[in-house]
Amino acid sequence: MAKYYEDFQVGQEWTSPGRTITEADVTAFAMLSGDWDEIHTNEEFSKQESAYKTRIAHGMLGLSLVEGLKKRIPAFTDARYIASLEWNWKFTGPILIGDTVHVKFSITKMRESKSRSDRGIIWEGGHMINQRGEVVQEGEHSLMIWRRPK
Repeated sequence: MAKYYEDFQVGQEWTSPGRTITEADVTAFAMLSGDWDEIHTNEEFSKQESAYKTRIAHGMLGLSLVEGLKKRIPAFTDARYIASLEWNWKFTGPILIGDTVHVKFSITKMRESKSRSDRGIIWEGGHMINQRGEVVQEGEHSLMIWRRPK
């Protein structure tokens, strides 16, 4: 069922299913992005040079997964989005290969568009959390969404 601006309220919260980060995820992201930094792709380098003593997933891979995991939440799957407007995002901890992560989202702010009466702006606060309960990424995303047709 389609979800419009009017179907959301400040304070609503949702949690996504989990997803385990694999070797294939990190390799595919390195291939797609061109980011072959050794902290992501070289275990021996990472054992000696990394603060984490092992390879870690790309931070931007994590942010990409945030959006994908959000789309597994029915309220967001059915939302009639127009455009993503802004991400204000922090990378607060490592995502290790083998970690299982999920996201928690809440609506933090809403307003009607000032220039177009057929749309609104929603701000989503989000946290990516690993299986140890550690927040590894967090921030806010604003997006434009259709208002319910009259």
